[in-house]
Amino acid sequence: MTRITLPASIDAAPANAQPLLEGVKKLLGSVPNLFRLTANSPAALEGYLGLNGALAKGALDPQTRERIALAVAQLNGCDYCLSAHTYLGKNLAKLDDAEIAANRNGASTDPKANAAVRFAVALVHNRGQVSAADVSAVKEAGFSEAELVEIVAHVALNTLTNYLNEAFDTPIDFPVVTASAA
Repeated sequence: MTRITLPASIDAAPANAQPLLEGVKKLLGSVPNLFRLTANSPAALEGYLGLNGALAKGALDPQTRERIALAVAQLNGCDYCLSAHTYLGKNLAKLDDAEIAANRNGASTDPKANAAVRFAVALVHNRGQVSAADVSAVKEAGFSEAELVEIVAHVALNTLTNYLNEAFDTPIDFPVVTASAA
């Protein structure tokens, strides 16, 4: 049971959130619980969707975005996001089980992606205060400065959803994966 209201339908959500939820439904075919919960604040939902949409058009490929999401969710202990991103990683980004396991353990089986995931992990562990060597390592792996900025933005976006789901106990509506099983 959530700790705040989980609107049962789009019509039960605040009026200003309803068009945003309709857009989610059109895009995904359904409205996952994260979006319904966030709809309690139409401003927060709009902000989340705006940043998520902008980053989807960014320089990082979908596989790297999912790798980062998995690593951050694992570090933050967010079972909802682990469940969602394991599903998305397998079904949309086409990551295999070995890659997903590596991502959850803060790495990647792909050498270039490994640098991005390790940088994301360093950001979380150090609350953004990474070293010059951390930045150099990801640049040396071939990531552009735009991609470095996007890695930070993805860590922030995923931390937001991790915190929302953990703070308010969002019911998991994906095949369940738990942080304790990494």
